[in-house]
Amino acid sequence: MTGPNRDPEFARADALAGLARDLDDLRRAVDPLREVGARVNDLARLVGQLADTVAAMTKRPATTPTPSWLLLAADETVVERVLAELCAWLHTIYLRYPDGAATLPQCWLYHPDVVEELLWLMHAWCAAYQGKGASVQLAGDWHDRQRPGVVRRIRSSAGSCSIERHQTRADWDQRPTGAAPVPGIDTVEVITAWWADRRDDPAPEPAAAPSPVGVALNGGPHR
Repeated sequence: MTGPNRDPEFARADALAGLARDLDDLRRAVDPLREVGARVNDLARLVGQLADTVAAMTKRPATTPTPSWLLLAADETVVERVLAELCAWLHTIYLRYPDGAATLPQCWLYHPDVVEELLWLMHAWCAAYQGKGASVQLAGDWHDRQRPGVVRRIRSSAGSCSIERHQTRADWDQRPTGAAPVPGIDTVEVITAWWADRRDDPAPEPAAAPSPVGVALNGGPHR
């Protein structure tokens, strides 16, 4: 029925049906947008995670390069300082381990490769225990892999060596009496002068009668 005599109830029903059709069309148009919203939320979370990762990386302290004994500056003061620090660390940390003490020969200072190994191991220990990035993981790696590796290589390259093998005088036949906490520390001065100024020359011959280990560094004299 059309025109001015149209039934009002029929008109309302027709209008409601049209509204329902419009709502259904609107729902179909909106539903795909809901998936876009979820993807936007996922992307926002990913961006947030990336931002946190970048922030954490920028807060990490820059790694401190380890000095190399083989490339150390030809400066007696520098060599003396490096050896003093290394000997103190050997006494305090490295020689607390029985295998370390058993395999470090008296003549270790005459072996540049051994000094190099011990120097980087000391700095690895400092990074694991005292650096800004110190962590249980670094400490575990030092104990499980780095320290045993250095001990093994020192044993292989110089474990059977002795101060006598660096001695050429026929009349020198005295072995050091008593184990020094840091073996061969009495040669620090001569090694310092050699490595600072004449490292490309043959190593200096050890003194005929090594002097006792210093009381201040090793906690007591030889016995």
